[in-house]
Amino acid sequence: MQDDKIAGYEARFGKVFDYINEHLDEPLSLERLSRVANFSKFHFHRQFSLYAGISAARYIQLMRLRRASYRLAFEDETRVIQIALEAGFENPESFSRAFKQAFGQTPTQFREDAAWQPWNQQFQFPVRTRTANMDVKIIEFPETRVAVLEHQGPPETVNDTARRFIQWRKETGLSPVSTSLSLGLAYDDPATAEPASFRFDLCGSVKSPVPANRQGVINKVIPAGRCAVVRHYGSHDCIGDGAYFLYRQWLPQSGEELRDFPLFFQYHNLMPETAEHELITDIHLPLQG
Repeated sequence: MQDDKIAGYEARFGKVFDYINEHLDEPLSLERLSRVANFSKFHFHRQFSLYAGISAARYIQLMRLRRASYRLAFEDETRVIQIALEAGFENPESFSRAFKQAFGQTPTQFREDAAWQPWNQQFQFPVRTRTANMDVKIIEFPETRVAVLEHQGPPETVNDTARRFIQWRKETGLSPVSTSLSLGLAYDDPATAEPASFRFDLCGSVKSPVPANRQGVINKVIPAGRCAVVRHYGSHDCIGDGAYFLYRQWLPQSGEELRDFPLFFQYHNLMPETAEHELITDIHLPLQG
């Protein structure tokens, strides 16, 4: 039974890979790809990168460059500029940069004397495997009204946003750090998202709606629902281990389906009041049903 669940999970990814290869000439957004195998768009980027070893965007680019490589090698009559444009690049210069970055040769050099061995290595996609066993609990998370300061930008600057949010919580008293829940909504995976596009919500539970304010804190609601939860101890720098375990190991074997809401964290304590090695964080993976 467990093997059947894993096989089914792998088959869904097989559909995604096939779909990408069949639609390389078209725009391929994460949302579009997530629909191919009925994955939630909020989780697909993590699921894909953990399965393929690289982000979906990088995989798509490599597949387009792979196809272009064969054209360079076997279509002597086709100009490089035509191959570049038909591979989805705006001009030969951007195509050449991407090609050399991937394969160590310019398109012209590859056409003249292709280095196939290093080229082939780019398509050995490792599957990220994490063997650590973690205790997973299924809970019913209650609907929770939260005050939110949205972060968009490099993951490295989340702490700047967190500092401003905690300052707001302390100044207003609307979501006291000591007596309210501290949460984070992880819309994107910091390991694969473009830095400028990375999104993360800093949240504190509130009893009533937050009024308009100059700090930009807004109102949202975390809906009630089932969640798979693992507890992480220690530095937030390693918090991805728990998320990887849920996505890569626990989920395929569980038979569960993901709800259309992002992964989120509940921080039971925070620095600097708590030493880093004593931090406790619950990682919540929203489930259907």
